[in-house]
Amino acid sequence: MKLVVIGGVAGGATAAARARRLNEEAEIIVFERGEYISFANCGLPYYIGEVIKERDNLLVTTAEAFKRRYNIDIRLFTEVIAIDRKKKTVTVKNHQTGETSTETYDKIILSPGAEPVRPPLPGVEADNIFNLRNIPDTDRIKDYVDRQSPKRTVVVGGGFIGLEMAENLIFRGVKTTIVEKMEQVMPSMDYEMAGLMHAHLREKGVDLILGDGIEAFEKNNGRLVVRTEKGETFECDMAILSIGVKPECRLARDAGLEIGELGGVNVNATMQTSDPDIYAVGDAVEVTDFLTGHATMTPLAGPANKQGRIAADNVMGRRSIFRGTLGTSVVKIFEQTVASTGANEKMLNCYNIPYVASYSHSGSHASYYPGAEMMAVKLLLSPSTGKILGAQIVGGEGVDKRIDVLATAIHGSMTVYQLEELELAYAPPYSSAKDPVNIAGFVAANLLKGDSRKINWNEFSELDPETDVLIDLRNKDELEETGEIEGALHIPLDELRDNLDRLNKNKRYIPFCAVGLRGYVGYRILVQHGFDARNLSGGYKTFLGAKEKIMKESPYTPIWLGE
Repeated sequence: MKLVVIGGVAGGATAAARARRLNEEAEIIVFERGEYISFANCGLPYYIGEVIKERDNLLVTTAEAFKRRYNIDIRLFTEVIAIDRKKKTVTVKNHQTGETSTETYDKIILSPGAEPVRPPLPGVEADNIFNLRNIPDTDRIKDYVDRQSPKRTVVVGGGFIGLEMAENLIFRGVKTTIVEKMEQVMPSMDYEMAGLMHAHLREKGVDLILGDGIEAFEKNNGRLVVRTEKGETFECDMAILSIGVKPECRLARDAGLEIGELGGVNVNATMQTSDPDIYAVGDAVEVTDFLTGHATMTPLAGPANKQGRIAADNVMGRRSIFRGTLGTSVVKIFEQTVASTGANEKMLNCYNIPYVASYSHSGSHASYYPGAEMMAVKLLLSPSTGKILGAQIVGGEGVDKRIDVLATAIHGSMTVYQLEELELAYAPPYSSAKDPVNIAGFVAANLLKGDSRKINWNEFSELDPETDVLIDLRNKDELEETGEIEGALHIPLDELRDNLDRLNKNKRYIPFCAVGLRGYVGYRILVQHGFDARNLSGGYKTFLGAKEKIMKESPYTPIWLGE
């Protein structure tokens, strides 16, 4: 058996190591066009920000160490430029010598990765406009920041890399503006959850230009002049392009392998391409979305590692399959942690999948133990079965733990009723007796059982100020501290029963509080006294996350008192 692995890092290096563990006799060659066989892509922004101090810490392993441990032929600075499927050979070019040669193979595992999108904008080739993909890119950006001490930068794109770069440039004292063509950062999140991120980014000094794209760059006395599509113009010292990535499929396409509708290499569940002797893994392949069954592309290290292992299993005769991806992710943004798994509303709407959205807010651990931090949890679930379809969390400590529990629950086809029953570890420094995952289950299950009827933030445009009355159940000091919804009737929850005679049973009442719990209690009081009511899901905090969009789209006028 002669296995050729094309590309290293997460997918290729994992595949090569797994293949060796399964077959000590196989000849295994890894061709890597760069200098590094395996490095920590996800750590690159933190080295630029000097959170990671030592450059060598970015190297997962070196070619020499990998070769010694696994007895694998590692060829750096060597790019496979063609595959001859009939002759079963690859043509390779050594970028140090310029020489080309051929190598035979029995099986190939392709791991070419993805490349950053660099749109053909006027001025985009300026020497102070950067992409971030690998260690050489990192070196160029860090060297520029170290030597030039830029005062201001623009980050184009508000995805993972864009947000992490913004954070780390702020750490380096660089005033940073994010320009994002969508109306929100982090496309994996729904708008109201991203809205919580917007507030935090602005609080930390990041300027946000949302719903606008870059039209052109110009040079002016060494500085960049940035012009947006909506006519905004400003100067900066450097730019980071983080618009997204596209799969590197040239080699596969030239070899006649089947390419999918999304532009990635088509593979089956064993990671096999349209050629039975060629497998492909990582950012360049189209895989199945675990929930919808539709094709998707997930440029994340976790799935790439798993796919590399699965491809190696099948190459070496051990049946193994990739069951699909949930796209589970987490990102740190200053003191905020943002995580998601499974489907978001955009995806469910795209595929016409029915769903219910449920919001809850919980502390990371017991409130009486110092340091508890609130997290906002959004669940998307099937209205007929309660099956969990997706989850998003924004908060601080403990977000990563909860998203992992919810990802596991989705993978196991669990329902919100089972979330209610989960027995999760509890001690005051780590959680509460009712964990945030349990709370999310309780709130969602209440909706399905009919114990609560709700409206979500995106239904504000459907409210009629003549018949719908908002009731703010928070205490007066909370209103003074965090603000209020103009025109809402203010009755603290503990005084609600004493004020029922002020209410009109011809009106519909929408009680709310800070995070939803008192709103639910108020709802139960109202309906059991014969009032038509709905709970504002997620309370005032979820409203704040979506406030900008609500005010743009809702015909709301502050005539809510209804007396």
